[in-house]
Amino acid sequence: MNLIKCPRCDLNYIREDEKYCKVCLREMKGEKQQEEMELCSICNEEPCLPGKDVCLFCLKEMNKSNNEEETEEETDPVDTNTIGDMDDVSGMDEIIPEVEEEESSEYDEIEQELSLEDVREDEEREADDEEEEEQ
Repeated sequence: MNLIKCPRCDLNYIREDEKYCKVCLREMKGEKQQEEMELCSICNEEPCLPGKDVCLFCLKEMNKSNNEEETEEETDPVDTNTIGDMDDVSGMDEIIPEVEEEESSEYDEIEQELSLEDVREDEEREADDEEEEEQ
């Protein structure tokens, strides 16, 4: 029992006694390929809902548990008697942070455009200075 490639698609392997692979046979008969159903990522038993990764039952269970958690959270009641002691927002002073503009020489250098000639001259000067220091 040797395996050879399907002569029609040249992709799938078949036994020597078969003419075509299962995929090619299905295509030649005109049968539609069945879509693979994804199973629920939680229970791994039921098929997933379209566009979801969970089944209907698990989705309902998740919604129930989310609703129960929301109702379990207790919020502190607001004492309405203390509301009158608060200042109005309109009476409060507006807080404006003072921002000092720092001017840096580094930014000034970046803003200035240097020509290639200026750069070459600077490099030559630096090279000359280094040669003088070595001597």
